[in-house]
Amino acid sequence: MSDLDSLRNLELAPYILKAMALINVHRKVGGNQFRHSFATLGILLDYQYINDSVLLKAALLHDFLEELPEAKVEEIRQIDFESNQVVELVLEVTRLPHETKPEYLQRVLDLGSHNAKVLKCADRISNLTDLHRDTHTEQKITSYLDETEKYVLPMAKEVNKYMWLELKDLIQKRREIVIAIKHTLKHRMMRWMRLKRG
Repeated sequence: MSDLDSLRNLELAPYILKAMALINVHRKVGGNQFRHSFATLGILLDYQYINDSVLLKAALLHDFLEELPEAKVEEIRQIDFESNQVVELVLEVTRLPHETKPEYLQRVLDLGSHNAKVLKCADRISNLTDLHRDTHTEQKITSYLDETEKYVLPMAKEVNKYMWLELKDLIQKRREIVIAIKHTLKHRMMRWMRLKRG
């Protein structure tokens, strides 16, 4: 089956309908989690994961259980013939209530399936694309980049060298943002000191 045929036969509508509950979950960068789910799906399609319907369906719901704790796993299991596999993948990339962020990422790195790591990399590419200095502090950006280098880059190196290259590029560009923030703050402080002196 060709990639075009795979896309033609891919039935995402029930998963899109389920993911629409994420419209009400706002993101700090603006927009909502529903759009982020679609961005993650788009990244996977861009990286040619066209023939993996379970991965693509899970992309739409990868934040569903974490962002909507009242949601029931059984709701997803009823969707279609692949929904049990989709649930298992979504659970792999869902942070458990007792896990710290580093514990969660270490778990995915150490124990996650190939698809869990691919999905986490696509998710992180989307999140890094949305990481801007007007929505995040310098400290938050730096911490997020350090976390990405420690946990997500090794995942990408293992599963997709092109994702690894994109993540490295995004990290570099965002580090440049941090430098720009420092430079801007320093410049403003010097200007304020000059004005104060008269």
